[in-house]
Amino acid sequence: MDAEHLHYFEKASIPKAVAHFAVPMMLGTSMSVIYSILNAYFLGTLHHTAMLTALALTLPLFAIIMALGNLIGMGSGTFISRLLGGGKEADVKHVSSFAFYTSLVLGMITMAIGLPFIDAIVHSLGATPESFGYTKEYVTIMLIGSPFVVLFFTLENIVRSEGAAITSMIGMILSVVVNIILDALVIFVLHWDVIGVASATVISNLAASLFYVFHIGYKSQFLTISIKYFKVTRDILGNVFKIGTPVLIMSIFLGAMSLILNRYLVEYGDQAVAAYGISSRLLQFPEFILMGLCEGVVPLIAFTFTANKSRMKHTIGFTIKSILILAVIFGIIVYLVSDHLIGLFTNDPLLIEMGSYILRVIFLSLFISGMTTLFTGIFQATAQGTAAFIMSVIQGLTLIPVLYIANQMNGFHGVVWSLVIADAAAFLVGAVMLYLLRNKLQPAL
Repeated sequence: MDAEHLHYFEKASIPKAVAHFAVPMMLGTSMSVIYSILNAYFLGTLHHTAMLTALALTLPLFAIIMALGNLIGMGSGTFISRLLGGGKEADVKHVSSFAFYTSLVLGMITMAIGLPFIDAIVHSLGATPESFGYTKEYVTIMLIGSPFVVLFFTLENIVRSEGAAITSMIGMILSVVVNIILDALVIFVLHWDVIGVASATVISNLAASLFYVFHIGYKSQFLTISIKYFKVTRDILGNVFKIGTPVLIMSIFLGAMSLILNRYLVEYGDQAVAAYGISSRLLQFPEFILMGLCEGVVPLIAFTFTANKSRMKHTIGFTIKSILILAVIFGIIVYLVSDHLIGLFTNDPLLIEMGSYILRVIFLSLFISGMTTLFTGIFQATAQGTAAFIMSVIQGLTLIPVLYIANQMNGFHGVVWSLVIADAAAFLVGAVMLYLLRNKLQPAL
């Protein structure tokens, strides 16, 4: 590891170290949200609600494909950081080569399984007769491009894991810039509508993946994609999948939650689904800022867990304070301008009213959802596989019964508020587990 990266892992002040790892991740994730929002904005300029509905309905599928990348990326990334913290740099090449080729294979398997069942997938996503065709177009392109999407999320994680946070950020921003340019081209020039937006997403992920491959091949000291280092051992499989599997399960649950939520919202019309799609994309901006903060410090937590647990304690404390400050700032902004934010995407009065309401309610749980992400990151970084697994399923297990009961009791309002209740339950479970595991993490906590 070069001297600069080692300095931030071991010697820099906690605020500087957290900033080094988290700020690039925060910028990168916020840029990814911007292009997600712009996808909806570009389609919104066509004033076609069914297209916006299709974009909302496909969120669960993208979440699952992304999850496959995080399965390998987060599992390999935290393992790489722990290996570096323990001075086992030579083993990193085997882990990074394993991550690269395994992610490509997973993407190809996803494409091979998904394409023959395309109609069934679109129906399961909750497409209405009006939105079925647009949803099918988007799903088809996403499945074809799934190897590149999986690879992108894998490489972003392992590049960041060796301390190259800025390089990781550049790759994410590159994907955003390419996506925005292509979105404008396919919507306003080529008039490809939904199929163009999906294609732009896939191509942008491919461009960023190629950037990461270049970095690994020519600039990284320890990472490699050379096939000669590819190795499948019990140690690699155990460490990667112990942490990666809970990440996959959590993402699948989040995708399933979006799917179930969409099915309930369909009962209240396409406007309800489109309103949730728009508001959830707007919510992604502060959520992904907080996610970038929490995920950005995971390599630092993983490294210090094996090298300096006292430093780990201060890192976690500083991160919690940062989450609170950011949540308060974003909350104030949303409550002041929520109507105007939704109005950027549509001129439908009902859609604006419903979207603004959803946005304000969901923002109530911004701090606790940020803390939940931090709890999960701590468990991943410290190889607490069981706790990470519980965090991966608790929100989904809570939401499903709450959603049913709330819908029966309060209709549309109950469906929206069920998200806040599920977030609160996940927060409480995470806090209890962190307390119970404090002895294992001493003197970290």
